[in-house]
Amino acid sequence: MQATQLSASDLNNPGVSWGAVLAGAAAAAALSFILLILGVGLGLSSVSPWSFNATAIGVSTIAWLAFMQLAASGIGGYLAGRLRVKWSSIHTDEVHFRDTAHGLLAWAVATLVTVAVLAGGTRAVLSGAIDAGSGVAAAVSPAAAAGAGAAGAKAGEGSANPLDYFSDMLLRAAPAPEAGGTLADQRVEIGKIFATSLSTGSLAADDRAYLGQVVASRTGLTQAEAEARVDAVYARAAKAAADAKAKAQQAADTARKAGAHTALWMFVALLLGAFVASLAATFGGRQRDHERVLRHVTI
Repeated sequence: MQATQLSASDLNNPGVSWGAVLAGAAAAAALSFILLILGVGLGLSSVSPWSFNATAIGVSTIAWLAFMQLAASGIGGYLAGRLRVKWSSIHTDEVHFRDTAHGLLAWAVATLVTVAVLAGGTRAVLSGAIDAGSGVAAAVSPAAAAGAGAAGAKAGEGSANPLDYFSDMLLRAAPAPEAGGTLADQRVEIGKIFATSLSTGSLAADDRAYLGQVVASRTGLTQAEAEARVDAVYARAAKAAADAKAKAQQAADTARKAGAHTALWMFVALLLGAFVASLAATFGGRQRDHERVLRHVTI
């Protein structure tokens, strides 16, 4: 068995070249940040309030995250392998392992730095773009809920207290006042009655009769015709509220699924980044050793 003689330089060189690891990590983190800014810009330029496709945006986001991880991890791993010290008398398998470890360490440090930067100060840098994206998403979200809320605000202006409905119930005139009353006040009271009825799911009989009297005094309809109009309008309001609730639930479920898929694919992208960084580090280390051998042979 032939013993391996180690040179003095090999004895002094550590197994981990932290300078190369930190250099590769810095390059990977910087490239990740640059690609993140580019992705935000491209994403906002592709979103329009007149044409919104959450599926397409989700797929493009996942693809960009994967590309960002692969590119940044590859560059960082390659630099970590190419810039590490020379191990002249160490077995090839050990050199391969150390190169792989250098790439993995560079990826890990870059990932931690990127997470720290994003959690710390990057939110302020990207706040304008993120707020703009939120505004676009709000503009293209289902407008039924917003319309219902606006209608409720106009009808129930000044009725923030839900007990106002019961206060009005105590002070109702019997029969309803003539048409000489203030139209704005009657609109507010009708809005309170509808809001309470929609929240409970049904229009009470006394509320229906009172609304019929108010409508009859304002429109000249008979009591029966006025109550029929009240029923028709309440049915439309209930349908609009139900549709708005269904659309809001659908939007929430879509956002939940998109968030889950994005998290899972981000996990896959990070694993791919670790693998690519290790592979690129072995390539960079071999290329460095090969270039040094060729230089000695040429000389």
